[in-house]
Amino acid sequence: MGLLKTILIILLFYYGFKILSRFFGPFILKYFTKKATERFGGQFRGFGNQQKQEQPKQQEGEISIDKMPENKSSNKTVGEYVDYEEID
Repeated sequence: MGLLKTILIILLFYYGFKILSRFFGPFILKYFTKKATERFGGQFRGFGNQQKQEQPKQQEGEISIDKMPENKSSNKTVGEYVDYEEID
């Protein structure tokens, strides 16, 4: 009798959770997406304002270079080339 009662409680809990998740699932999902949007929006909001303030107004077609890339020469002492043959 105890085993039957335990199985019945587990099934009741399982189906009750399924039914409640169908009703409250969309509300919970909307809540979490709204919170995530606020959190990510807050992180990037300051970044967008910072970039807009740093860039001076330029006319269309005008080119300006802020920083020249560093010339990186390849290091010849990294290793040696090993020739190989493919064996069938």
